[in-house]
Amino acid sequence: MTELETLAAFEQHLRDGRSLANVILQGLDLRASSDALLKADLTGTVFLGCLLEPATLQQVLARGAMVFPPFTGLPYCPYRGSLYTPEELYAGFDPTRPDTYADTLDARIYAHWNSRGGAHPPSLLETLAQRLHDHAISDALEEALLDQGRPRRVVAIMGGHSMLRGQEDYRSVAELARSLARLGFFLVSGGGPGAMEATHLGAWFAGRADEDLDAALAVLARAPSYKDRDWLARAFEVRATWPLHDAAAMGDSLGIPTWLYGHEPPNPFATRIAKYFANSVREEGLLTIARGGVVYSPGSAGTVQEIFQDACQNHYNTVGVISPMLFLGREFWTKTRPVYPLLEHLARGQDYARHLLLTDSKEDIVQALVRFDQERDALARAG
Repeated sequence: MTELETLAAFEQHLRDGRSLANVILQGLDLRASSDALLKADLTGTVFLGCLLEPATLQQVLARGAMVFPPFTGLPYCPYRGSLYTPEELYAGFDPTRPDTYADTLDARIYAHWNSRGGAHPPSLLETLAQRLHDHAISDALEEALLDQGRPRRVVAIMGGHSMLRGQEDYRSVAELARSLARLGFFLVSGGGPGAMEATHLGAWFAGRADEDLDAALAVLARAPSYKDRDWLARAFEVRATWPLHDAAAMGDSLGIPTWLYGHEPPNPFATRIAKYFANSVREEGLLTIARGGVVYSPGSAGTVQEIFQDACQNHYNTVGVISPMLFLGREFWTKTRPVYPLLEHLARGQDYARHLLLTDSKEDIVQALVRFDQERDALARAG
């Protein structure tokens, strides 16, 4: 079915003389379009959260359309037709007054989420609104993973949210992400602070000189932790000093955070943000879309959980692609968090065993991802 998610798309659809039968209209204010609607064939048309004049509403229902009414009293739109951007989530934030974060859409949604029971809302309507919102985000995410109709080369980088700006691990992740973005990979992370922020920072600077990233890292290091009052302000200082002029050319990246961890602000260097209420949907989806491979930088329990979710997908080939699992930091993944020996043992005799890599070298990781990408292209051409 055709989906129309903006008024511009709706109006163009009508100008082209196309029917509205079996079309989905999503989150549109159609109160000024009553005449056009009532002249159209509305057989099987679906209105998701659209605003309609009362008389028009009665008519479209009588003519076979299905109407899902808008919700009231919510700071978010359950039927939104696109992903978030930092500009939308952080609208109203003043870097000179860090407390103004509380006025942003992101903070207001998190406050609402907490006031309605957090992960366990007692209201069926609140639960329904959250699920519809997350479904809309997943729908928009599918579109974001296409570049002019072709699937993007998606690589995810996982790692700890507590990784500090100024640490060598943080720099390593940023430099690795920059190298991958320069090669045309689409970088994805869990969309929060720490290693996740370093991922998008690297992509942000892919089109700039190496010394610009060095200078930005020095600015960010003045507020190392997301718990610091100026953490977000320093990020906005970097964004203002080194703006991203053309994300489509280089620097585009996707963060996938959750309001379950809403105390951690979303990453301001991700150009696209798919923010979910349900963390389980977010985590599984993140690993599923990373068909080009997943890099694991140092992290704690959350990162370890993601490792074995990813291993399960590869072990049983549940998503149709067995993708690389690459571990940055030999000492960390064999002694500090001795996950790799267990994973290596689990993979014995399985196809994904040949796609495991443990290394201290960012260059080894880049080469492994490029090689895998070339192998996939060769198989696609042969098939």
